[in-house]
Amino acid sequence: MGLGKRIDPQAEAASPLPPKKSETEEKASDTFAPEEPKYTFDDMILPPRVREQILNAADYAQNSKIVFEQWGLEKTHKYSKRIGINLYGEPGTGKTMAAHAIAKHLGRKIIIVNYADVESKYVGETPKNIRKVFEAGKETGSIIFFDEADAILSRRVTNMTSATDVSVNQTRSVMLMAMNEYQDFIIFATNFISNFDPAFMRRISMHVKFELPDEDCRQKLWAMYLPGSLPHDLDTAEIATKYDGVTGSDISNAVLNAAFRAARKRETRVPRAHFFEAVEDILHSKKANQGRTHETETTVRPVSEEYVKEQLAKGKEIKI
Repeated sequence: MGLGKRIDPQAEAASPLPPKKSETEEKASDTFAPEEPKYTFDDMILPPRVREQILNAADYAQNSKIVFEQWGLEKTHKYSKRIGINLYGEPGTGKTMAAHAIAKHLGRKIIIVNYADVESKYVGETPKNIRKVFEAGKETGSIIFFDEADAILSRRVTNMTSATDVSVNQTRSVMLMAMNEYQDFIIFATNFISNFDPAFMRRISMHVKFELPDEDCRQKLWAMYLPGSLPHDLDTAEIATKYDGVTGSDISNAVLNAAFRAARKRETRVPRAHFFEAVEDILHSKKANQGRTHETETTVRPVSEEYVKEQLAKGKEIKI
C-alpha cells in the first residue's frame, strides 16, 4: 500500500497560506484609506533651514504638473516625475507633523503607512500589501507617507540562510519596483537613516535632517504649548536656556505632566518647579533609554547630513 506525502505540521504553521478572498475584490483604498492632514506649517516650530528645505520639496511637487505636463518635460524626463523626500533625525523632532503639513500645503489627503500595516504572517501577502499602498495612492490622489521607514527600506540580506531572508529580500525588491513605477510624491520618515539600503537612498530625491531645537526654537515651543488659560509661574526664556537636548514632543509632555502634577496636589497654579521636575524626569528616562539602546543595538548609529551627502555623491553604501 503506497504512502502519501507526509505533511510537517510545524512547516505548515510557519508558512500559512493567505485566507481566501471574496469574489468581489475590495479597492486598495479600502485597506489603506487616506485621511485629512492634521497639521499645517503654522503648527510647527522649525529652524529656518529645515522649513525652507521642506517647502522646497513641497513646491517641487506642486509645480511638477506645470513643468512635466504643460511644458512637456515628461517626454524628455520620463522617469523624473517621482519625488521622494526623507525626513530623518531623532524621535520627537517633528517629522510626522511635517509630513502632515506638506500634504496640507499641497491640498491633498495623506495615506499613513507603518510597517505593521503591510507586514503579514501569510506567505506573499506583505509584497501584495505594498503594491496596495501605491494603488491606493493612485486611486485617491493622496500623498503616501511611510512612517518609521527604516523597517521597510532596510538593507537586503546578502547571505540568505532561511525562508525569512528570502521573504525580506522579496519585500525589498517589490518596494523598489513600486517606487520606480510610481510617478508622484512619497514621504519617508526615520530615526535610523543608517539602516537604509543604498538602493533606496539613490531613489529618494531629498533628505532633510531634523535636529534638536536650539534655544530660540525651545522658547517658542514652550510658549506654544502653554495655553493662555493655564495659570503658571514659568519663565519660558529661563527654562529654554536651562535645558537643551529636549524635543518639541518632550516639551509638550513636560507641560502636560506639570499640569497634572499641580492638579493632583489641588494647586491653583502650576508652579515653576513642576515644569523643571517634569523636564528632569524626561531627560533621565531618555538617558536610561540611550544606555539600553547602546547595549542592544550596537550596529545602529546616527549619521550626519554631511555624511549622507558624501556617501550619495560617491555612490557608496553607508557604513555602519
